[in-house]
Amino acid sequence: MERTVRDEMNLEEFVRKLYKNGVNNLLGWSEAAANVKTSVHKLTKQSLDAALEEARKPTTTIEALKMEGLYESVYNASWHHVVEIPDGDERKKTGMGMEAKEGKPKNSWTYKKVGNTFEKDDAVQQSDEAPPRLMVLTSEKGWPYTLNAPHGCGNDLCVNCEVERVWQIVLDDLTEWFSNFDLTLNSSPLPRVLIGTPGIGKSMAASSYLLYQLLHCDVEELQVVVHCFGSKMYVFDKTTKAVTKYVGNKTSKSVLGGLWQRGVKGYIIYDVARKGTPPDTGFAPSTGWGMIAVSSPKVTNYDEWENQLQAARIIMSCPDEMDVKAMCAWIKRGLNPDKQAGYWEMVETHMEKVGPIPRHIFDEKIYIDRMGAVNGALLAIKHSDVEEYFSMGGEEKWYSEDPSHKLVKIVRERTDEGAEVFLNASINADIGF
Repeated sequence: MERTVRDEMNLEEFVRKLYKNGVNNLLGWSEAAANVKTSVHKLTKQSLDAALEEARKPTTTIEALKMEGLYESVYNASWHHVVEIPDGDERKKTGMGMEAKEGKPKNSWTYKKVGNTFEKDDAVQQSDEAPPRLMVLTSEKGWPYTLNAPHGCGNDLCVNCEVERVWQIVLDDLTEWFSNFDLTLNSSPLPRVLIGTPGIGKSMAASSYLLYQLLHCDVEELQVVVHCFGSKMYVFDKTTKAVTKYVGNKTSKSVLGGLWQRGVKGYIIYDVARKGTPPDTGFAPSTGWGMIAVSSPKVTNYDEWENQLQAARIIMSCPDEMDVKAMCAWIKRGLNPDKQAGYWEMVETHMEKVGPIPRHIFDEKIYIDRMGAVNGALLAIKHSDVEEYFSMGGEEKWYSEDPSHKLVKIVRERTDEGAEVFLNASINADIGF
């Protein structure tokens, strides 16, 4: 027993010496000075030499597709925002009481630390101008999400305060990681899983917004950002300002392993909400890489990965009515007030029936299809089960393909300890439960 403990202590000391000399991967070992290599135990040196030799062996050729112009398009996405106009003559000139403006807002949302998470701080206002109702980022060539979407997604990224809150939490994780120089104690940022109502746009808005913000992090601290959709992976290399697309989970893991061996640090956004395929627990490199899995509440999408990696949750609530109204103001910007008002009236009617879920309310045909699905779900639920389905319970109902999924939206709550949990709420008051 004493010998085992002593061996473990010696190993920890060897690891600390290697980190101190800049050796935290195989690339560092290959470039290490002779005196550094001789300072470690003979067996450790032999193991590292063997691993380096194996890594140098030629492997199967990996097919890669260069995505011309995508890096610049995402990195240089243009900003707009939507503001609510106060009561008065100017408000009367609009169809929705909102106005779309160019550029970043002078005053954005602010957040405060509450327990282990962040909440919007409405008490703080940075200037005389009120915060925006919505921010919009436009990439001329689209986003990785729009390139994979089965439906017609545009190039505009609608960012509300919930999406910005997700980024503030991830940024806090990264700031803590960047400020820690002992990689033996803090080798990677805290893994995260983002959960929200299917169809609210977390995959498009939150994932793509994280991508945009991560690309603007210091390249010395983060060299690569990866966005995955099932078997498809987009690697954004910040050092070369290029995007490469890979297909296949084995290929993706091989590429990530190669980046890790070269000493590259990165962050992975893994979208499982659309594909329904959870990430492999060993998908991300073990050190120097952060990862967030983006999912619907369906538990099998993320539970194994979440439990194995001890990932912390971020819950994203549905947009509210004013968020949706701001989206309408952006979509119909430039039209005369009567047409704007007519469009909002249509969307508001849709929202009353199927909830504030963007995927289902902006197009008449899509709304009709969704309304049929909602009615079918209502017929499938027994009256005696109503209280069970709509008692604001958490994730238990998301273990299976339950008909109630089409009738609920996710609401974020905090435990007494400060952790984020989600509850189920009816998509609208007219359902009658």
